[in-house]
Parts: sequence; structure tokens; C-alpha cells
Amino acid sequence: MAGDQGAFDRFVEHFRAKIMRYSWLMCGNREDAEEVSQEALLKVFESFGQLREPERVRPWVFRIAKNACLMKRRKSAFAPERELSLDELMPSRSGENGGKLEIADWSRLPEDAAMQAEMQEVLHRAIGELPEMYRSVILLRDLEELSTQDTAQILEVTEDTVKTRLHRARLALRQKLDTHLRANRGGLHETA
Repeated sequence: MAGDQGAFDRFVEHFRAKIMRYSWLMCGNREDAEEVSQEALLKVFESFGQLREPERVRPWVFRIAKNACLMKRRKSAFAPERELSLDELMPSRSGENGGKLEIADWSRLPEDAAMQAEMQEVLHRAIGELPEMYRSVILLRDLEELSTQDTAQILEVTEDTVKTRLHRARLALRQKLDTHLRANRGGLHETA
């Protein structure tokens, strides 16, 4: 804030990868993410004098990145068609176990490095398929580990809205991962 160019270079170095990861998962393609990251960092540089609470720089930077992503998305033909309903994300009920919710337990799968890499890819793809309102919440809360309050401020929504969207996003991811694991279950056990 005092105009030290070296300090800003260190600042950019610290945030560049974080903003790029957030932008890539929000935008869905690398070229758009690179453009958004550059735009966000430029906006941060131009607006640094407007930062009122230096201790809250991280949420401020992500708010700028979020807005850059939204501006890029508005120009895109890939806007979400509809919002996910909570009912669509609930696990199926099975009559066999007294109507209890049936959620597969995948915690006992081997921690094989190849499988982890595949699951990481599936997870990133699943996050990328979420509607923007859910994707942004899960990225800020779970990947960037921002607080509910900071996430609410960045997204300009209430904390209750953040909690609801985070819950729905996690359910959607769980459903997508469960579907993937069920589809690949036979192949996993045959190779083991």
C-alpha cells in the first residue's frame, strides 16, 4: 500500500496460483482462467488504495477474482441452465433397510496413487460441472478454506445462503462421486 514494487511482486507471487486455481475451476477452461487471473490481479493492483481492512486482504482478492469470473461468464455461452434442487441431490432410499438413506461407504478402497489421481480428476470435473453459485461456494470454503463469513462477503450473500449452497454443492459432489465409483466398482475389484 506504500508503493513498494517488491512487496507487490511478493503479493502477486503469493496469490497468483490461488487465483488461477479458483478461476480455472470456476471458468472451466485454462485460457479463460489465465485471462481472468490476469484481469483480477490487474484490478487488485489498480484498486489497492481502496482496501480499507488490510487484515482482510484474502477475501477482498477473492471477491475481485469472483467478479472477474462472473464478467467472463456473462460473455460465455456456457451459463447454467437451471439451479439444482436439494431433492435431486439426496441419496436414494431403499425399502430393504427400512427406508433408511442408502449412502455407499467408499472409505475402505485402497489408497492407490493412480486411483487418487483419477479421483482428483473426477472431483475437479464434478466441481466444474456444478452451477456457478455452488461451485464458487465449494471452492472458497473447501479448497481455499475461507470462513463462512468471508465467503458470504465475497459472494455478497448471507451466511445462511453460503451454508445452504455449500450443503447442496457437497451433496451434488457426493452424488457424482458415488455414481462414478458405482460405475467403476466392478473394474476396481477385478484388478485388485
